[in-house]
Amino acid sequence: MKSFLIGRLKDIVPTLIGISLISFFIIRLIPGDPVLLLLGERGADPKVYREMKAQLGLDRPLPVQYLSFIGNAVTGDFGKSIVSKRKVTEEFFDRFPATLELGLAALFFAALFGIPLGVFAAVKRGTPIDFLLMSTSLVGYSMPIFWWGLILIIFFSVNMGITPVSGRIDIFYDVPSITGLYVFDTLLSIDLIKEEGFAPFASALRHLFLPALAMGTIPLAVIARMTRSSMLEVLGEDYIRTARAKGLPPWRVIFFHALRNALIPIVTVMGLLFGSIVTGAILTETIFSWPGIGKWLVASINARDYPVIQGGVLFIASLIVIINLSVDFISTLINPRLRDD
Repeated sequence: MKSFLIGRLKDIVPTLIGISLISFFIIRLIPGDPVLLLLGERGADPKVYREMKAQLGLDRPLPVQYLSFIGNAVTGDFGKSIVSKRKVTEEFFDRFPATLELGLAALFFAALFGIPLGVFAAVKRGTPIDFLLMSTSLVGYSMPIFWWGLILIIFFSVNMGITPVSGRIDIFYDVPSITGLYVFDTLLSIDLIKEEGFAPFASALRHLFLPALAMGTIPLAVIARMTRSSMLEVLGEDYIRTARAKGLPPWRVIFFHALRNALIPIVTVMGLLFGSIVTGAILTETIFSWPGIGKWLVASINARDYPVIQGGVLFIASLIVIINLSVDFISTLINPRLRDD
């Protein structure tokens, strides 16, 4: 176990360095000057332009800027936003709860429907139902999020008027920040419930429904196919045949014997999918104007806000690395054969 952890930790440092290099230099290849965007291309005085560029540290050579960024990042200082003048860490953690809420909702939706569909497809293996379910999951996996999100908005919001188009909650509700997740905060705030009842909770759910559905479709397809594959492998084991020979009800054999053992790879995949869900939030949050880190990064790219882009990408990469490391660690605890020692 010790050698396993050391080996994984050794991989983290070069991974983060590589990501920091990419995020630092790629954004500078995009046409546009952040100083000119702040001052205005026509109204920028050359002297003011030079002073502001020096103030932001953008007049130094790129290698010097990168080393300065890495040196400060090691101490937890990711700089200040060029646009808002706030610390990047403050802005990130202000918006992260919204992304976390959306990601958890998408993963919950994917697991809630993906696991039963995979189990049903495995039980009906080789039948038209199996073919239909797996074909549908393949279609769901292949749909671009930006296209699927627009289709959902047109159907649920424009045509049916059931769900809002953007935001996290109706603007006339003032939700106190307890966990940062509005679905829970609207239930945990006693004063809010006394004043508004459960209307804020219903509003938070309505706002969350479409983005979670759009972002959870691809993970749902992956979980369904993984569940089917894992269940088919387990259903061929001797102990399953023994359980059936004992005359146990089919539902008990499937859910209490087969599914419990098939869940190990499914849980592993769900952990890895959560990392991809966080990265997929960039498109989803932009489409639904969800105030999370994805929308924040897109706005920062448009404004050429270098500190925000560098720090935000590194934060997201660190989160994904930690998730993957946690999944690997949990997998070794469940299955000791995966350990190196």
